[in-house]
Order: sequence, then C-alpha cells, then structure tokens
Amino acid sequence: MNIVVVGLGSMGKRRIRLIKKYDSNIEIYGVDNNQERREECEKKYNIEAYSSLNDLFDKIKINCAFVCTAPLSHSKIITQCLERKIHVFTELNLVSDEYDKNITLSKKNGVVLFMSSTFLYREEINKIRSLINEADCLLNYTYHVGQYLPDWHPWENYNNFFVGNKRSNGCRELFAIELPWLIDVFGDIIKIDVVKSKMSNLNINYNDNYLVMVQHATGHKGVFIVDVVSRKAVRNLEIFGEKLFLQWDGSPEGLKIFDYHKKEEKTIQLYDKIDQLEQYSSFIVENAYFNEIVSFFETVNGNNEPIYSFEKDKSILKIIDEIEA
Repeated sequence: MNIVVVGLGSMGKRRIRLIKKYDSNIEIYGVDNNQERREECEKKYNIEAYSSLNDLFDKIKINCAFVCTAPLSHSKIITQCLERKIHVFTELNLVSDEYDKNITLSKKNGVVLFMSSTFLYREEINKIRSLINEADCLLNYTYHVGQYLPDWHPWENYNNFFVGNKRSNGCRELFAIELPWLIDVFGDIIKIDVVKSKMSNLNINYNDNYLVMVQHATGHKGVFIVDVVSRKAVRNLEIFGEKLFLQWDGSPEGLKIFDYHKKEEKTIQLYDKIDQLEQYSSFIVENAYFNEIVSFFETVNGNNEPIYSFEKDKSILKIIDEIEA
C-alpha cells in the first residue's frame, strides 16, 4: 500500500510515525511546499518527499492520503485525492468548504472519506461515557479548556499558522476538538447561551474567550469555557449529580471518581502503556491518534464504520458558527 502524507508539519510528522508503527511495510510519501520540511522528513523517516501532489501522482500510484496541512487548504486537496479514487483521512477542517461536494464524490468513487476526531478515541472519554450511562441520573458539568496562544507552537509566531486566521482561529479549533465528544457523551445540544469577548492584547481579530451555557436533549447541562489566554494549559472537567462525581484534568492518569459511600476519591487507571512525546503537554496522548489511524485502515478494508464523519462534523461546525455569531 502506498500512502501520501500531505503537509509535513507537526501533525504530518505524527501521522508518519504512527503509520509506521501500525504497519512498517506501508510505503509512505510526503508532500510539502517547504523544502526544509521535506528534507527533514526524508532524513528522519526515510521517505520520499515531493513539493506538490501532481509531482507525486505523476510517478506513484497512491492508495490513501492523510491531509495534514492548514485547515483552510484541506477542501481542494481532498477533492484532488477523491477524484483519483484515493481514500482520504483528514485532520480537522474547521470550515465546511466543499463538504457536500466531497461527500458526494467519495460515494460516487467508492472511496473512504474519514474525518479525524481524536478525543472520541481517548480511553478516558469511553470511560466517562460508560460511567454516565451507569449512573442513570441527570448531570451537570463544568469544563474549561484553555492555553495561551503563543504557547501553542512556541517555535513560530501564532500569526504564521492557521490559528491566527479568523476563519480557523484558536478558539474555533478547541470547539471543534471538544464538541464532538461532549455531544456523544451528554447528548445533542438543544440550547446554547454565550458570553464572549477579546480580553487579551494578542494580535488577533477574533474573540479570545467564550463562556458557553449548554443544554442537552438528555436533560444534562454544562458550562463550557474555551479560551486562548490561559497562561497555564488547562483541561479541567467536573461532572456532578446525585449518583456521580467525576473529575478529569485532561491527562491519561487524571480521571478520578468520588466514591460517595466510602467518602473517598479514586483514580481510574485506564492505560497499560501511555505513548507521549516530550515536546507536548500531558494532555496529548499518542495512543488516541494511533487508534483512529487503526480505525481508518479498518474502514478502508471494509471491517468497520467510522465513529465520526463529515456529516456529523458539518452539524458541529454549524453549532460553532452559532457560538461565534
């Protein structure tokens, strides 16, 4: 099998590493218009890298593509691959450009169009869902996700990558990461109330903090806080109700349940082995990125249905548009 990873930045490098872990026999090719990135990946991962997809397509028959470029460039790359009957795995798009066209094209050409939603593959999320179902009571939650924007990519100015753009801004990405699992776990959203502003001196032209009151069709309710101003990277979740009290700090070892019979807090152990990279925060667990790669290849081989889709993402993006508006 021949695979191309389009975009050789931090996410593209992650996908290359994990694809090799999944199956070392897969032939991986890279595409990036940045010569330095191409040379780095050729040396580090022993792959061939090209400056454009057309240069690669002229030489190699490609079976699958991983689209890891900046989100606003995704739609055209996805179309280009689908037209050649190439299965596509894409990172978050953040905008719904050409969604209907590409959904139709994937069905017409009989190829997989797979959308990343990494948190749906986290063991903590699966456990939270299970515990909520077992509790069988109405719940409230508070959830704060934030990190100071200049700290996202310390090696480059935040205005030089996609979070500096209003259409693909940092808060929008956080909403796109978190809302799929919140809806999956707590139920469809039926009402939102939003307070938002720009409270920092960051050189951005969008709101940098949101307080969102969320009501779910199940009766669960939440306060969801998203920002790009918190000087400490945080992911703090509390879920509380008559039969359940859960806390999660976003780390693989940070899920805790309060045993109200014994009046004590217990840490829930979920991982035999945690795969993490030193340059990332404790919130970033490679296991989940690997799990969704496995799911993609199983979908390509006809062995399962993906748990997330462009259709679901389209509805999520509509909610984010409403929050931003």
